[in-house]
Amino acid sequence: MNILKNFFDSKDRDESDINNNLELLCGLMIEAANTDGVIDQNEKEKINSVLVNVFNESPDDVINILNKAIENRDNSKSLHFYTSKINKEYSEEKKLLLLEILWEIVLSDGKLHDYESSLIRRLAGLLYISDVNSGNARKRALNNISSK
Repeated sequence: MNILKNFFDSKDRDESDINNNLELLCGLMIEAANTDGVIDQNEKEKINSVLVNVFNESPDDVINILNKAIENRDNSKSLHFYTSKINKEYSEEKKLLLLEILWEIVLSDGKLHDYESSLIRRLAGLLYISDVNSGNARKRALNNISSK
């Protein structure tokens, strides 16, 4: 977790960058969680936890943006909207860690639906992450979930 925190440390960013980054990450995570048509409590808690503990976002900001993203999930942006911004701002390592977190989110309800795995594969492609690296990220996510 500390390695992830260091990658996504938000101390050097100004307020608008922090809010834009939080909305971007939250929107993408909600998109992943909603792929099976249901965002359950485990998925919400996982997203909240990741945004607060890994991305160092304010708990109050996370709750507000998370609730807003859930309300607007049917009006969400395209995957290209999210991935184009991520590709511009994130290194390869950060994108791999983000993909691992997305795997944890879709796996957090204990079920992997075909739509969820399809979404992650599409995201990996849009983020220029190989199938091998995506598979390794999935294995790490499964190990993280089973070790908790």
